Amino acid sequence: MNGRNGNMLKKIYLEITDICNLSCSFCHGTNRLPRMMSPEEFDAVTEMIKGRAEFLYFHLMGEPLMHPDLPAFIRLAAEKGFRPVLTTNGTLLPDRADELLDAPLYKINISLHSVEANSADPAEEYLAGCTAFTKAAAEKGILCVFRLWNAGGLEKNNGFLIDRLRADYPGEWGKTRSGFRLAGRTFLEFGEKFDWPDNAAGEHEGDLFCYALRDQIGILCNGSVVPCCLDADGAMNLGNIFDTDLDAILSSDRARRIYNGFSAHRATEDLCRRCGYAAVTKRHRARDK
Repeated sequence: MNGRNGNMLKKIYLEITDICNLSCSFCHGTNRLPRMMSPEEFDAVTEMIKGRAEFLYFHLMGEPLMHPDLPAFIRLAAEKGFRPVLTTNGTLLPDRADELLDAPLYKINISLHSVEANSADPAEEYLAGCTAFTKAAAEKGILCVFRLWNAGGLEKNNGFLIDRLRADYPGEWGKTRSGFRLAGRTFLEFGEKFDWPDNAAGEHEGDLFCYALRDQIGILCNGSVVPCCLDADGAMNLGNIFDTDLDAILSSDRARRIYNGFSAHRATEDLCRRCGYAAVTKRHRARDK
């Protein structure tokens, strides 16, 4: 996609449903009506964004494995030139493993930190289902990433999860920038816990930075285009892709203000000033210079 900087976007987050089977304590949740994108809508949206981003992420809010047409959506996305990426809590992988393994998935991210938010004790069966899938997926060439994005939060189950992963992936783990390489195409990634942006939260002090409209946009299941993957309720709705050309949406005054503001390390939107991830990203960019 030709973004605000004139280059193709790296990724588009396309929410195919806002319905989830869990209620994670770290997740913002959404006040939007429960909805699933229809096959006709998915075809229309992917046609409009075709050639505009390299990766298509099947996530924003909701659990994508709840959608009955997910494998067909993955195939259609690949046919249109995207690298399909799935982010999931992993609880439904055993039920949908066969059909997902037959789909041309490029990468899957499994949020293991969902364990801490839904159960007092980590479930052996849950992790076994996740590792069974990743082993089969890696053999098919799919990149598999286990995520523990809870540093500074509830980490009480991390020891169990890591020990269990070591049992399933024995041998020396190679160190990576964000974690470990467990096997050929399988990784464990650590990340900081961050506070979801919420207009009721306090503002973060100092400079902020975000890749919104720079290398990513989000599209909610109702067609609303938002600047990033953390706008759970569409508070920064830039327009609806079902009735407005995407180029017009991304060239709007509001979109231009958001992009130019972050170029100057300044948030122009109330929600952005209350985003913990924008503060974390600013620190990481300063550290990496």
